[in-house]
Amino acid sequence: MDLWNQLLQGFATAGTPVNLLWALLGCTLGTAVGVLPGIGPATAVAMLLPITLKVDPTASMIFFAGIYYGAMYGGSTTSILLNTPGEAGSMVTAMEGNLMAKHGRAGAALATAAIGSFVAGTIATVLVTLFAPLVARYAVLLGPPEYFLLMVLAFCAVSAVLGKSTLRGLTALFVGLAMGLVGLDQISGQARYTGGVPELLDGLEVVLVAVGLFAVAEALHVVLYEGRVVESRHAMSRVHMSRQEWRRSWPAWLRATAIGFPFGTVPAGGSEIPTFLSYAAEKKLSPHKAEFGTTGAIEGVAGPEAANNAAITATLIPLLTLGIPTSNTTAILLGAFQNYGINPGPQLFDTNSALVWALIASLYIGNVMLLILNLPLVGLWVRLLKLPKAPLYAGILIFATVGVYGMRQSAFDLFLLYGIGLLGLVMRRFDFPTAPVVVGMILGPLAEAQLRNAVAIGEGHWTVFVQRPASAVLLVAVVAVLLLPRLAAWRRRARAAG
Repeated sequence: MDLWNQLLQGFATAGTPVNLLWALLGCTLGTAVGVLPGIGPATAVAMLLPITLKVDPTASMIFFAGIYYGAMYGGSTTSILLNTPGEAGSMVTAMEGNLMAKHGRAGAALATAAIGSFVAGTIATVLVTLFAPLVARYAVLLGPPEYFLLMVLAFCAVSAVLGKSTLRGLTALFVGLAMGLVGLDQISGQARYTGGVPELLDGLEVVLVAVGLFAVAEALHVVLYEGRVVESRHAMSRVHMSRQEWRRSWPAWLRATAIGFPFGTVPAGGSEIPTFLSYAAEKKLSPHKAEFGTTGAIEGVAGPEAANNAAITATLIPLLTLGIPTSNTTAILLGAFQNYGINPGPQLFDTNSALVWALIASLYIGNVMLLILNLPLVGLWVRLLKLPKAPLYAGILIFATVGVYGMRQSAFDLFLLYGIGLLGLVMRRFDFPTAPVVVGMILGPLAEAQLRNAVAIGEGHWTVFVQRPASAVLLVAVVAVLLLPRLAAWRRRARAAG
């Protein structure tokens, strides 16, 4: 009963006029970001991080969360109408959705995508409400050795999954860990890796690094390397579904939610894997197999969109309860929390319960807002695609520059911003993932502190990591994450050779 009382208090906080306006603004902006290909929620949140200096923590978290799951809704619109996925998680939706649009069924495809996103998002939010406090309750029992190994597990998983190769992922991670070491040592107070520059004594700003790696690098990459792609546009019918389409869609929504939610709780490659798994499941189970790849099967839109939203909502569980980000955007959100001096983890539900429950309540509110936004405003979102790339990305660069300069009014920060932006451009050009940089920079100092505490508990003996059952299990998990992909690849090569 206490859980439901806290959720009701969360609704009371999230339902204030100011917070409702922030939620609406976040959902609207997130949908627009999802519609515009290439920007993505991580870039949008990184670009807007400087508002954390002026806005109440609860309001800004509700705003950022609205951008995050709003982008998941918006990505389906251009996938279906223009065969242009606004988000990576919408790639599978384009396969069947665009075929439906070409055969005059764009309305049904858009409706099942929007309603499926709403159903999956709502069910996943209920599961977050039920399980996040439970995970936090048990996570409190973890000590420094377990926390250190949990962070090492996050490092290994994020690096292995987000990069084109483990080597690229680990390289990006070590760049982030190196950035996290800049500044004063937490215990001795000695300056580290500052090069005698006074501005670096406080360390690198997470906001500055995130804006440079995502917003600046993205804008530079588009200007320098991406040409303009013109897609054919299809006529749009009314946004509704027939009775038969409802019957075919709702089982797909439920199955996809069950597939997507577990993937969001672990660093398993974002929402792309569950959307592909959902599509494969629907193709296998559907009695209308002939429609797949020809006229477009509505299950092939309903399933992936629901899986996408369920996975995105589930990423809040490890972020809030363990302080572990499992996607690009949650890595940026972790930086936003730290900007307020808030460290997500098991204590968060006790120390900042009002913020946590307002954020969870805002997910329910945001899902309703997004359903209302997405069905009638589809035409408006499609017109956004006519914006020329040059002024759009010039605006992003101006916004990023003003936002970062406004943090400390430091010209040095601007040089650093564009230096990191160039680093992000090089990483993007050579397929190095940028999310591990942010994860390494944020979690690196925390992992260092937990390592020191763990060794102190063990009185200088490293055996402390194998003497405790929970830390021994986590150590085995770290080894498994590093070795299992290699063993699987070796077996595949052996079979191919045999």
